[in-house]
Amino acid sequence: MKNIFRVLLISMVQPVLAQTKLEKAITNLEDNYEQEKVYVLTDKSQYAAGDKIWFKSFVFDGYNRSPLSTTLFVELYNADKKLIDWKTILLTNGEGSGDFQLKEDLPEQVYFVRAYTPYMTNFNEDFQIVKTIPVYNPGSAESLVIAKNSDWSAKAFPEGGTFISGMPTKFAVRLSSNSSLPENWSGKIIDSQNPTTPITTFKSFDKNVASFKITPASGKKYQAIIQDNTGKSQTIDLPQVADSGLNIEVSSTKEGIKYALKGVNLKQQLQGYKIVGMINNHLAYRANINQLTNEASSLIPTKISNGANGILQLVIFDEQDNVVAKRLCFIKPGNLKIEKAEIIGQSLKTTPRAFNSIDLSPESYFKNYTVLVSEDDGTQTPEEENILSGLWLTGDFTTRIDNPAQYFSRNANSEALDALLISENWKRFDWNSALSGSTPSIKTKSEQYLSYRVKPIKNNTMLVNTTVNLILRLGKNTPSFNQFKTDQNGYIYLNNLNNDEPLDVSFFVNSENKESGKDDLFVTIEPLVTPTPFKGNFPATKYTLVKTDKNKTVSPKISRAINTQKNIKKKESAEIQIQEVALVGKKKDPTEELDKQLSSGMFSSVNTTIFDFVNENQHTGGSMNVLDWLQGRATAGLTFQRNSSGINVPSIRGQQAKLYLDEISTDATMIANIPISNIAMVKIIKGSGLVGDAIAVYTMKGNMKSKSNEKEAPKNNASIIKGYDKPSEFPIEMIDDNAPEKIESDTRETLYWNPNLFDSDYVPPRIKFFNNDSAKQYKVLIISFDEDDNILYDQQILK
Repeated sequence: MKNIFRVLLISMVQPVLAQTKLEKAITNLEDNYEQEKVYVLTDKSQYAAGDKIWFKSFVFDGYNRSPLSTTLFVELYNADKKLIDWKTILLTNGEGSGDFQLKEDLPEQVYFVRAYTPYMTNFNEDFQIVKTIPVYNPGSAESLVIAKNSDWSAKAFPEGGTFISGMPTKFAVRLSSNSSLPENWSGKIIDSQNPTTPITTFKSFDKNVASFKITPASGKKYQAIIQDNTGKSQTIDLPQVADSGLNIEVSSTKEGIKYALKGVNLKQQLQGYKIVGMINNHLAYRANINQLTNEASSLIPTKISNGANGILQLVIFDEQDNVVAKRLCFIKPGNLKIEKAEIIGQSLKTTPRAFNSIDLSPESYFKNYTVLVSEDDGTQTPEEENILSGLWLTGDFTTRIDNPAQYFSRNANSEALDALLISENWKRFDWNSALSGSTPSIKTKSEQYLSYRVKPIKNNTMLVNTTVNLILRLGKNTPSFNQFKTDQNGYIYLNNLNNDEPLDVSFFVNSENKESGKDDLFVTIEPLVTPTPFKGNFPATKYTLVKTDKNKTVSPKISRAINTQKNIKKKESAEIQIQEVALVGKKKDPTEELDKQLSSGMFSSVNTTIFDFVNENQHTGGSMNVLDWLQGRATAGLTFQRNSSGINVPSIRGQQAKLYLDEISTDATMIANIPISNIAMVKIIKGSGLVGDAIAVYTMKGNMKSKSNEKEAPKNNASIIKGYDKPSEFPIEMIDDNAPEKIESDTRETLYWNPNLFDSDYVPPRIKFFNNDSAKQYKVLIISFDEDDNILYDQQILK
């Protein structure tokens, strides 16, 4: 919905010549209240400790993919708000992807994924997405269970916010809870003076809402009595009946949104009233009533949104520009503008470990797809949230909505969605603030990619207005020489970097003699695009933790996930053995002698990889420490996660590795503080020997000297820019026929994950995957956007 079509009603409305306070407020909203929202798709809804979470992020500006931001922070927290891991994601056309590797010893509990762009931090933190991720661990002393008993509360909301004597008024009843809502509930409306005779009754549409209609009388007090399926009941008061005001009735159809206004006991009737329709922060509809009348009605055509779906905020202002009524309504609720994937061919088999493929049309307007294929077990469990509910509902409302995806499903109840919107308010901006002319404070601008401030120092003195030289090397590419001039504060700025490989930065003063005086040089690099601490509270969930006994039960899905982890380890172990055979053949005697000299028998194992810093040039230039250096080595089964201090903590096959310094147990902080020039040898020990999965670091002894130092620049005049986190590559095939240990049972749930499937030169985009041992049918999810940001959303079961 890139261009909103504006409608100005002029039948009994006259154009306004001078800009009024309201028009200034609308201009203020359009110019200063542009905001973003995020939807995060994960490959599964629940995980086992040791799993990898694959995720795809979509950033929207209103109902279009956002052009504002190119950087997204995605953070993983535990229930105590401790940061477990975080990723810096590159956004291209509002889309970006990544993954989190969960540790095997992660306690069983609910974890939370927070996602936000730097620009979003200018606005209310409540609009940042926080996604609930339950993680199970059979070894934990506590178990996650869904709370059975729910303490809920109810509220009644009159349509438009007004309840006037003699005016038929539609109400929405909304339930809320910190855990689970009752499956179904019902209620009745009574006059408090005659409680035995119900005025009307109602039944819930779903767990969230119900609606009813009532015509109130002046002086009466009305109450709603709500009872759930377990027998719990609650009595709430309806608003006090007013003797004057504005009544509004709204209905949404395929043709548009019809509204009817009725004034009751107003001095000037509806003369001077204004009707404003906003889509996000943009004006879509405007009408002024300039005649003496108590009634006004009209049809707002769907062309106000170019036929696209979305929420229209309808607001009525009196002659003094005061808000007198508000109503949210969904545009074309029964006619969602959603494209489906055009599948031109498929070859699906139910044979265990068979190759399968699905071909999409190369002639489609959609060129880039997000695809997820999972085993479907036939339970037909409805998804709780999807990109449609994130785009049109939960991305803009902070109140908890149970199962929001239901409102955009094939059999969605449009009455339920309408009742839900009656119970909601648009909180991305406040009309009173906009009318007063106040604007949000934009402290963090939307910058392109990542930027850094470089501080070069010579002899402990900052270099002000001085020409200096930086040698930049991206990954293994050829270094480039660059000349800069520091500003009046002594800084250099590197702006708009979008690297996903380490960028080595070396600082020199004289380009003609790069070796001159480098020992007195020092350089630090400060990122200017940084994460923001989370200040709020995590949303309540339907889960609770209970103590468990020794015979802890594990769900079939989690058992299968744990078995899949074992299979991955078997495959990695086979790859390690093949690498080690090749490595042993290449080892030189000096390295063997160094190993014998430094390590004891306890740290000896056939399943070991050795990095020799004494006899071999390990090219450590630009690495902050040996852990950063190891992260760039292609060692099977070795992964890293940054802790809250920004230090890379190693894991071997999903389990945090033990760390030893000169064969004394230590931690990552101690290892990270050792200069690489002082390190003689690093041993990676995998799953064998007396110490298990471990990394042993040995320091220089006697007259040892690092060979790397002969050619590498010292650390003090060099630094490294990490850049964006590069997504891992999803393994398409689990089975390796050449593996020494065969996989007995392939239990993968996620069979295919591709956040960036695209076609080129009219070659059909092909989804290709291998079956596991049990799948008889497949759940296929495909998401895409065309150049006009029309959405393709297709989820189907294929056999």
